[in-house]
Amino acid sequence: MSHPDPRQAPNLLVDALRNFSNLMQTELHLAKAEVATNLSRAGVGIAFFAIAGILALTALNVLAGAFVAYLATTGLSAGTAALIVGGLTLLIAVILVFAGKSRLTASALQPTRTMSNLQRDVTAVQGATNV
Repeated sequence: MSHPDPRQAPNLLVDALRNFSNLMQTELHLAKAEVATNLSRAGVGIAFFAIAGILALTALNVLAGAFVAYLATTGLSAGTAALIVGGLTLLIAVILVFAGKSRLTASALQPTRTMSNLQRDVTAVQGATNV
């Protein structure tokens, strides 16, 4: 069995450092892409909050109109109809708030794929150095 030439050690070290540097740059690009995707999800969540706010204001306006109509009329049909519409609009707003909130949780914004790749890389480097 032949032994490697000790004069090759500096070249091997330079190659290993270059490969490690390329790996870290690739992981950094992956992290940036994942954070951009997560920020896009956060943008959708914020949009859901904005839409929910608009719908909530509309619902409050309709509910106020329903109360006025209810007091102004002797029958319940116009007021009841406005209450139903306002209640449904408010229900949609509540659903959008919960949908937006689920997109803005800390766990939804974490770069989990990058973190698992980095952990796998660290494990591989540790395994290679223990040879």
